[in-house]
Amino acid sequence: MRTETPIATRLEDYRPSDYLIETVALDVALHPTATRVRAEIRLRPNPDGRAGAPLVLDGDDLTLTDLRLDGTPLAADAYTVTPSTLTLTHPPAGAFTLTIETEIDPTANTKLMGLYRSNGVYCTQCEADGFRRITYFLDRPDVMAVYRTRIEADQTEAPVLLGNGNPMEAGEAGPGRHYAIWHDPHPKPAYLFALVGGRLDHVQRDFTTSEGRRVTLAVYVEPGKAARADYALEAVARAMAWDETVFGRAYDLDVFNVVAVSDFNMGAMENKGLNIFNDRYVLASPETATDADYAAIEAIIAHEYFHNWTGNRITCRDWFQLCLKEGLTVFRDQEFSSDMRSRAVHRIGEVRTLRARQFPEDAGPLAHPVRPRQYAEINNFYTATVYEKGAEIVRMLRTLLGAQTFRAGMDRYFADNDGRAATVEDFLAAFAVASGRDLDAFARWYERPGTPRVAVQGAYDADARSYRLTFRQSLPGAPDSPPLTIPVSLGLVGSDGPLAVVCDRVRDGVFVLERASDTLTFTDVATPPVPSLFRGFSAPVRIEMDMADADRLVLLRHDSDPFNRWQASQSVAMRLLVQGTRSGVLPKEAAEAFAAALAAFLDGEALADPAFAALVLALPSEADVANEIGAEIDPDAIHRARHDLRRTLGAILAEHFQHLRDALADAPGTPFSPDAASAGRRALRNAALELLAATDPDGATAQAEAQMAGATTMTDRLAALAVLAQRPGPARENALARFAETYRTEPLVLDKWLAIQATIPEAGTPERIRHLQAHPTFSMTNPNRVRALIGSFSMGNPTQFNRADGAGYRLVAETVLALDRTNPQVAARMLTAFGSWRMLESGRRDVARSTLLEIRAAPGLSRDVGDILGRTLAG
Repeated sequence: MRTETPIATRLEDYRPSDYLIETVALDVALHPTATRVRAEIRLRPNPDGRAGAPLVLDGDDLTLTDLRLDGTPLAADAYTVTPSTLTLTHPPAGAFTLTIETEIDPTANTKLMGLYRSNGVYCTQCEADGFRRITYFLDRPDVMAVYRTRIEADQTEAPVLLGNGNPMEAGEAGPGRHYAIWHDPHPKPAYLFALVGGRLDHVQRDFTTSEGRRVTLAVYVEPGKAARADYALEAVARAMAWDETVFGRAYDLDVFNVVAVSDFNMGAMENKGLNIFNDRYVLASPETATDADYAAIEAIIAHEYFHNWTGNRITCRDWFQLCLKEGLTVFRDQEFSSDMRSRAVHRIGEVRTLRARQFPEDAGPLAHPVRPRQYAEINNFYTATVYEKGAEIVRMLRTLLGAQTFRAGMDRYFADNDGRAATVEDFLAAFAVASGRDLDAFARWYERPGTPRVAVQGAYDADARSYRLTFRQSLPGAPDSPPLTIPVSLGLVGSDGPLAVVCDRVRDGVFVLERASDTLTFTDVATPPVPSLFRGFSAPVRIEMDMADADRLVLLRHDSDPFNRWQASQSVAMRLLVQGTRSGVLPKEAAEAFAAALAAFLDGEALADPAFAALVLALPSEADVANEIGAEIDPDAIHRARHDLRRTLGAILAEHFQHLRDALADAPGTPFSPDAASAGRRALRNAALELLAATDPDGATAQAEAQMAGATTMTDRLAALAVLAQRPGPARENALARFAETYRTEPLVLDKWLAIQATIPEAGTPERIRHLQAHPTFSMTNPNRVRALIGSFSMGNPTQFNRADGAGYRLVAETVLALDRTNPQVAARMLTAFGSWRMLESGRRDVARSTLLEIRAAPGLSRDVGDILGRTLAG
């Protein structure tokens, strides 16, 4: 076997398809090992393509059984076929119909792309290029067609048959078999095709759109789990109503179906009218799901539904435009979640995710623009840069233009591009027309990799009663690049609260930095102010400003912007952690001053907004500290510094934490609710327990054992188990064993059990993981299990993944190589854990590089893994 050499696809090489497809009639006869697919495709030459060009259809591991042109079998010399291509050298000059029959084996499809079987359920995943594993096709997003799908199956094996669009007909199809016909009236690219067949239970309800259409909403799940689908079903209805109100977008079919499957490479997929979900983002009950699970279900249900307009009705011209649907739709689901929950708390969560996932990506060898210029494997570009940074660009656009003009631009975008495959240029053009503003400079955000840095200096002139702020922007690695358009939402804060801002260049609280450097002057400033910059995190940049801890704590106490209040506490904690890491000793007086400020904060308002207080108490993670230091990182030193700060805070604030735990305890018999207020109370109570454990392990262990025994929610039970897992001894092992026994039939709950053990920062964890790989719940063929155990270890346990002896690297490398033979897409995702290897100190850096080279030496690496590996080593 030879390793596949990735071949780059370049944006500059894009050209339209030589042929277009008008209609597709599919007849799929499901069988576990020999599914027959008959595709009747109506094609015509593309006026914008090359006249008389050969017709080259994409395939992937296909077996052709029949081929006809306008109903007549094609002679053997009229075409060439391989498992990956079907070529007609001289297709007709006008429109024609090609009938293609293929046979595929869904059970053997461990890649989980195309049509496969999951726990006896037939389902599909066609984004980005999985449809070519079903039939030969022009598998590209700018070829859109109307689909009619007939699905046939054994009635006992698959009593439920679902497809895209609206149900048209159903009936018997011979002894023991039945069929269903679905028709989607809206043209779509092949990546949005879907079908499902299997034994499934469901819950449903009706929804009437703002246009008067009555829609049947349904969520399909494995038998016996319908009671856990109610929350997802209601989330669909909330998302539909919100999209009508906020974006004016109504649903356009008679049914909307969601199906949950247990084996799925991604979180979910927005197939037109038939969303297929990883079951972890559908199934929820108080006994099995945490507050975070409920929030994720609501957000991801909404995200996939919102794709109906931003992704389906308007799709991507090519995969370079992936951010056009994903970044925009992430922005939309973030706004939805902010309206459903706490906007301030949700915004902090968004930024934490961005900094934890996207900032390191921007700083490492896998960095790429939000709209890449080239790729070798498109599945490797479903990244935090495309999703989260893409959403931040949309958010900046709204900040620049204002909410009203932004909505007008969105309306224009929908009107101009409905039914089309669009580009980033089409998107920005709609806002340029709506605002009358030139957005060419703003478009640079889509083209530049890396996280911009904005250095800020402040100077107060007491005689003139003025205050100056000087901004300088730069992009690491690109000193000569033209400046970006950066919206800076800002204000000034005094010792007693917010100050009035007098500056003619600040409009509605926003200054637009458009030059490499610029200076603002504020007048009528009576006392030296503290600047509150990038409120709400108004741009995805790193902010560099020398500010005393005392000034940051003024922001914590008095800023009107919740994000910057949280950021102030994070900045103080980060400075302490960096100093402690570098010197080996935590600055005692500064840490105590920080604790005193937190005590005042907790006394003043913790009980009024527990969710926000829990975020203020959450210290920067070890990965956050590593990203802040940026080079010659010693994960063990970071771990020690963070432990020391947690211990200091726990000791000084122990009475506050115990008071919070008592005050926030639910009264006996309190019914469970996943609402934001209830979740916030649990979050603060558990944050207090986690910090108490750092300074009083015995007392916290007793409290955790009591909480675990009496918990009525998975959130509290799991938080207690996480505290117990951090302390070696019989209490830990007994708790882990009891938890596993209690939830032995609940794979999604046991994923949490696996993840908790994978993140124990002890030398024995790699061996523990190897033992867990033999546990009945673990399966290398299930992406959820792999992510829970190996993904949690590599991304959430920096001291053990980055062990100096290389044991952590070897464990992940073995997983990558084993997975690459069956599911290259998941294997490549596991490999991205090595993305920051060059930031490590020299010893670990050498071991990591050696491990990557060993992976590269393995024969037969997939294109997915080869692409990530090549970029990781070259970066």
